[in-house]
Amino acid sequence: MENPSVKELLEAGAHFGHHTSYWHPKMKRYIFAQRNGIHIIDLDQTVQMLQTACMFVRDIAARGQSVLFVGTKRQAQQVVEEEAKRCGMYYVNQRWLGGMLTNFGNIQARIDYLVRLEDRKDKGELDLLSKKERSRLEKKLAHLNDQMGGFKEMTSFPGAIFITDPLKDKIAVSEARKIGIPVVSIADSNCNPDQIDYPIPANDDAIKAIRLVSSKIADAVIEGRGLFASEQVDQAEQVAEETGEPVEMLRSYSFNPDED
Repeated sequence: MENPSVKELLEAGAHFGHHTSYWHPKMKRYIFAQRNGIHIIDLDQTVQMLQTACMFVRDIAARGQSVLFVGTKRQAQQVVEEEAKRCGMYYVNQRWLGGMLTNFGNIQARIDYLVRLEDRKDKGELDLLSKKERSRLEKKLAHLNDQMGGFKEMTSFPGAIFITDPLKDKIAVSEARKIGIPVVSIADSNCNPDQIDYPIPANDDAIKAIRLVSSKIADAVIEGRGLFASEQVDQAEQVAEETGEPVEMLRSYSFNPDED
């Protein structure tokens, strides 16, 4: 798990904060200077805090838990989807559904409806309906997939949540804090880092900076998943050795983030 250098962060524009009149005083300890009315983020601290965040995320994945990627603003949507898919995790890149964590049962009911509707389509049942009704349900299916497609297979709480902009997705931060899910997040100069368990001081508006940080979080997940898979193999081999019987190693090299 290789951390980006200060040079890489500079090239990504991660050091640019917001205008000095639009900042949060608690970010002062992460601000290096101000130039032309813009706060400059201390990238030496960014490197250290990103490393800490990545180690935490790796450990979460190594325990077989999932990490939910969240980024609903335009600059982050594609990055969040791509990086979450790359590391096999869930994501939210459209509107955050209120109660997604704090009213998990209700959201699961909506997901169940989505899954049933997909099943009906796969079986060709929608083709038996009238053109008007089929069109209505297909539009409904597309809408539900836009909303929940990134986490429709998530059947339990994630072990952590990674957020690209804690102000844009403040409801996600609030819900995670209410139920005790650790928050890992990019922290620009205008946010309150005390609301984040693992803040990563960086520009949350530049696409290159968002991608760089998100990719490192995804790399940490991948490394953690590898550790989890190795542990599962070791345990299976130990059981086989102790019992003297072959053990069917289903999913030996796969990862189910909802499985304890």
